[in-house]
Amino acid sequence: ALSPWLRAAAMAAESRPPLPVFTDEGFGEKFLRKTRENPLVPLGCLCTASVLIYGLINFKRGNIRRSQLMMRARVLAQGFTFAALLGGMVVTAMKSKK
Repeated sequence: ALSPWLRAAAMAAESRPPLPVFTDEGFGEKFLRKTRENPLVPLGCLCTASVLIYGLINFKRGNIRRSQLMMRARVLAQGFTFAALLGGMVVTAMKSKK
């Protein structure tokens, strides 16, 4: 005969919903899935990196005015990327509540 404690534990285990099944996901698969979920974040990162590189090239060439303009554009691109990331998190949270 089972003790009352073991019987209660067995009943609790039977009433629990099944655990989710997780699959092993590689970097490329995860990157593609996340890109499909929120395509603006990688686009913002690419834009930020491009503006930064172009600004550094202009700085090295001595074109200070263009370099400063690109650094300001980089800040705007980073802001866009952050807003896209935040927006994606809000959308994901709203989907998970449903």
